[in-house]
Amino acid sequence: MTVATMLMLFVSAFLAGAVNAIAGGGTFLTFGALTVAGLPPITANATSSITQFPGYITSTLAYRDEIAKSWKSAIALSIVSIVGALGGSLLLLSLDNPSFRQIVPWLLAAATIIFAAGPWLKPKASAERPVNSPLSVIAQFFTSIYGGFFGAGMGIMMLAVLGITSGGTYHHLNALKNLLSILIAAVAIVIFVSGGVVAWPQALVMIPGVALGGYAGVWMARRVSQTVMRVIVVGVGAALTAYYFIY
Repeated sequence: MTVATMLMLFVSAFLAGAVNAIAGGGTFLTFGALTVAGLPPITANATSSITQFPGYITSTLAYRDEIAKSWKSAIALSIVSIVGALGGSLLLLSLDNPSFRQIVPWLLAAATIIFAAGPWLKPKASAERPVNSPLSVIAQFFTSIYGGFFGAGMGIMMLAVLGITSGGTYHHLNALKNLLSILIAAVAIVIFVSGGVVAWPQALVMIPGVALGGYAGVWMARRVSQTVMRVIVVGVGAALTAYYFIY
């Protein structure tokens, strides 16, 4: 890597951490930067998953009180999340780069639309229903397959699905989403690492950037509106989608 590439990866990771802290969607920035750095799409996807993982942990720790109250009721969702993520990540590794390359623009387009629709998909507070209902379990299984396979927009998708199938307060659902995101990401990372598709030099440059960006995002959240950050992320997602459709 050149110094310029390392700087570009670090800055994109920093911005991704900040964006995740404010509005979400940092995966678009890390995946895009790794693509610009010349990594093949499967490696860029796997390496992006590695760089996002610390953020999932810190977000979950912030909700430790909510999770302590409800983790027993989420055991079934946790199990299907692990199984679904395993299936999704193995499916990714079963493809070669040209095959995955053909799917990427469609995945990016879908993820961009989901992210843009985030304010309308955000669950409203409602009566809490059991999170281990058959509908919740089935819906989470398919969401976790997507998370293991690609992951961009997974958090918004999961919040929307949990809001429809389980209900409850936003913080209750967000805590559950963060917990399940850790499980999905952890399984995907194990599979990607064992499959040898992670670009470790790039990952090691980006992980500190994501961590610092997440910390700075708390400061930025008080000064930058979510709408502005959402417009930026949607713009990046749309640009990446156009790039993969054209080239």
